Amino acid sequence: MAVSSEMVDKQLTGEAMCPHRLVMEHVTSRWGVLVLIELLDRPHRFSELRRAIGQVRQVSEKMLAQTLQTLERDGLVHRDAKPVIPPRVDYSLTDLGREAAEQVRGLARWTQERMGQVLEAREAYDTAKGRADNR
Repeated sequence: MAVSSEMVDKQLTGEAMCPHRLVMEHVTSRWGVLVLIELLDRPHRFSELRRAIGQVRQVSEKMLAQTLQTLERDGLVHRDAKPVIPPRVDYSLTDLGREAAEQVRGLARWTQERMGQVLEAREAYDTAKGRADNR
């Protein structure tokens, strides 16, 4: 039926239409960046990861769990659940995840190194904008 196929075409998700953009959103999201960079050093248990990220910014258990699941689905994070009591789950980077994390860390370093220039540019913009608005 033509109507049905048209409806399906119109209902394509963002993932189907532009999959690389969705992965980029996952990798560069607020929590994705912090998780990837933190896991570069070594594998972490959930609570360790939450504490480590919490030094930069507080993250809820729900958001961290969702971020880890998303990164695991994308093949960037490996979840290793050990059948012990109490349960132990370790998170680490896959080879693909390590590659992505190194790229993200490079961008984070660049941002840190160039923050002075960014602040100067913002100040110049705001000053010029303020003069233009006062005319």
